[in-house]
Parts: sequence; structure tokens; C-alpha cells
Amino acid sequence: MDVSWRRAVTDGDLETVRRLLRAGAEVNARDRYGQTALMLAAHRGHREIVEELLRAGADLNLTAKYNLTALMLAVVAGHATVARILARAGTDLRVKGTGAPGFYGKTAADLALERAMHELYEELKPSDDR
Repeated sequence: MDVSWRRAVTDGDLETVRRLLRAGAEVNARDRYGQTALMLAAHRGHREIVEELLRAGADLNLTAKYNLTALMLAVVAGHATVARILARAGTDLRVKGTGAPGFYGKTAADLALERAMHELYEELKPSDDR
């Protein structure tokens, strides 16, 4: 992932994100940690950038370290609005984290429940759990 692309996403610079996308930035490019722009924006709670990346075709179900998706990163950081946007866009709610004890075997719903985000938990439960 290009440094200017990463910086624009992490800083919440929507206009630069739009400009870089128009210039051909790879929407699913990964940084050295395996994170995509969508993951970075979700973890920081940048709603408008998340929406822009989704319009540009960002893959909702890519995972990074510990098998975490952008949705899971939004939940971990406490960004319920962004998590709802990602869930409603079609993120696979059955994905489970790996590795670290705080993520192993847990879905986004499990992570929401652990963080006392009860309304979000109900929205994120995979349909086979409802």
C-alpha cells in the first residue's frame, strides 16, 4: 500500500481518498500488516471513507492478522455506526478470529457482546444464530 494512500485513509482525508481512487489506487491494496484501506478506515471510525471505499468496490471479507475483517476491527474500536454500515453491506458475519486469545473463535457479534454493545450484538449475530 502506497504511503499517501495509507495516510489519507488513516487521517480521514476524504478528498484525497477520492482523488487517489480516481487516479487508480488499488482499493484492496494491503499495508505491511496485511490491512486494507477499508480495515484502516473502519478501525478509525471514518464513516465517509468506509462508504467511499465500499462504492469503489472494497472487498468486505478480506482478513488481516488474527483473521480480522474490517467489521471486526470497527467493533473492537467501538465504532458501532461503521460496523452497521459494513454489516448491512454484506460482510460475512460467520468469520471467526484466530490467534490471540481475545479474538480466537470469535465473530464480530461475539466481540460486540464482550464490549457491551448489546444492540449491535443482535444485529451482527449470524442468521443461523437468530
